[in-house]
Amino acid sequence: MSTVRTRPRLLAVAAAGTLSLATVAGCGGADDKASGKTPDQKGSAPAAPTGPQAVRAAHQKTTEAKTARMTLTTVAQSGGANATVRGSGLVDLAKGSSDMTLLSGNQQVRQRMVDGVLYQQPPAQQRQQLPQGKSWLKVDLEKLAAQSGQSSQYEDPAASFNYIKGIGDKDVTKVGTETIDGAATTHYKVSVDVAELAKGNSRQAEQLKKQLGDRLPLDIWLDEQGRLRQEKVSVKPRTGQQGNSGARAAVTTTLKFTDFGTDVNVTAPPAKETVDITAKAAKQGQQASKT
Repeated sequence: MSTVRTRPRLLAVAAAGTLSLATVAGCGGADDKASGKTPDQKGSAPAAPTGPQAVRAAHQKTTEAKTARMTLTTVAQSGGANATVRGSGLVDLAKGSSDMTLLSGNQQVRQRMVDGVLYQQPPAQQRQQLPQGKSWLKVDLEKLAAQSGQSSQYEDPAASFNYIKGIGDKDVTKVGTETIDGAATTHYKVSVDVAELAKGNSRQAEQLKKQLGDRLPLDIWLDEQGRLRQEKVSVKPRTGQQGNSGARAAVTTTLKFTDFGTDVNVTAPPAKETVDITAKAAKQGQQASKT
């Protein structure tokens, strides 16, 4: 069963499997939700690093904020046709959990990430295809990656945040300063070493390189505390990478974080309301890779 048929296969260009947001555990304070600045009656805050040093520290600085509101926009272009998915919700940066609503045309999908497991509630008309009493699909992304060995339509919505973990000293260019959602930011163009994203996991590293190449160009916008406010990644099709229609697709994803420190409490849906389709999704992934 394809739960979100209007979504492009390359909705999120993250690697198959979960790249955990909990790699860097921090204990930084929450910021003022309206201004985006760290609370301080005098208005002062520790100076954040700049340039390549700021870029290298961006993942840690962002994770130290613990939680945030998140929005994303993914646009896939293939054969002259476009597909756009917009999402908004909450993310626990320390635990790697999230709760989002995704919209594509008139289709709405609810997604939760809890402990590496993706729960997806299809549009109302598609829920009629589920067993009686079930309204959520369950996909264990780690098991899915191990069983299928391929990327799939089921992805962690916040997965592209982890791309900034692969940034090094090279290929960091300051573009300038811009205001993003009311916050002063510095815009950088950077290049990510794809092998660093799956260090210690040769199989995952191989999959990533097939999808993304050796290096991945990113645009990132960091605020005055060195936290990621916006990230834009554009992935062009590589040889052999195809969308559902058989035409190669180019995918651009823009991810934004706001309201650092907001209250987030994401829990899994009741087990009695879920149906586990991990094995079925893995089989579909294997079949798709042969076509």
